[in-house]
Amino acid sequence: MRKPFAAGAVLTVAALLAAACGNNTTAPNSGASGKSTSSGSASTAGKFLGCMVTDTGGIDDRSFNASSWQGMQQAQSADPGKISVTYLQSSTQSDYTPNINTFIGKKCGIIVTVGFLMAGATQTASKANPNSKFAIVDNAYTPALSNVDALLFNTVEDGYLGGYLAAGMTKTGKVATFGGEKLPTVTIYMDGFWDGVQYYNSQHHTHVQVLGWNETTQNGSFTGNFTDQTAGQTLTQTFITEGADIIFPVAGNVGLGAAKAVQDADSAAGSQKVNMMWVDTDGCVSAPQYCKYFITSVTKGIQTAVKNAVVKAANGSFKGGNYIGTLANGGVALAPYHDWAGKIPASLQSELTTIKADIISGKIKPATKASAG
Repeated sequence: MRKPFAAGAVLTVAALLAAACGNNTTAPNSGASGKSTSSGSASTAGKFLGCMVTDTGGIDDRSFNASSWQGMQQAQSADPGKISVTYLQSSTQSDYTPNINTFIGKKCGIIVTVGFLMAGATQTASKANPNSKFAIVDNAYTPALSNVDALLFNTVEDGYLGGYLAAGMTKTGKVATFGGEKLPTVTIYMDGFWDGVQYYNSQHHTHVQVLGWNETTQNGSFTGNFTDQTAGQTLTQTFITEGADIIFPVAGNVGLGAAKAVQDADSAAGSQKVNMMWVDTDGCVSAPQYCKYFITSVTKGIQTAVKNAVVKAANGSFKGGNYIGTLANGGVALAPYHDWAGKIPASLQSELTTIKADIISGKIKPATKASAG
């Protein structure tokens, strides 16, 4: 596994989720449009400047970067006379530190970094600039940093619901998941998905198989990045050939390649035999051209968490520390079923409602082996 920062800088996801004490509240994810203005056209005339550094997937990844930018824009809309926002895009990982330093030079009121891979660069900058405020999406620190609002999401919970739903909807008895890079914030989704399928099997005495990931061995399929749509399309085609009829890519922009493969399989079959689930955002909002294939989306409330971080920094109520989004606080959720609302059996929807309540109460405790090292 890639280790882009010093050992000990980040707590294991499992331990962090167990010990978390939040500093924000969020509402369920409403989805990201994937649309944006460029860094150069964003207004910087306000008294408070919120600045965001993207990961390499870019501002229009229809996933966590786009969702974070939407949260920035929502913060500006909340008080346009006071707050303005801008961003810098990272083309490679070597852009992280220069982009953060550029924003430090601009005296940004808060610098929001997007993605687990920016953990080291964000921590270094926060320690070198203790009077500056930061937020980071998809990471948290141990010990918590007083000037970093760290936003992490317990996606093993809604991943579990997604896996259970997939197992209940498959016609072939095979479903698949894959990741962009083998990072904790990716594999926690995949762990939840895998375990949800196993729970369905135990409840219904079925034998649905998961291609692309094994929670027990922590081995699976990855495209190696979050940008190569062709790789996502090729890998999904392989899964379809192997019999999978529901695909769950945890790969940001790469997922659009998976959606194209599903669409092509649909066209070749002459009927809709392969479908999928989107990740991070509501896919019917962020990639509406593929909505009919999305049974649901396994989401996290990035927009609201980022908006809250910026607004609190602007109004003087910023608090650093680690926030964990869960099913209980609305920080993670399954998106609406949209075109599938009438296709998912009422009995299966009822089971999902019960499982969600059992996860919130602690009766069911989805496990993950995701860690930082």
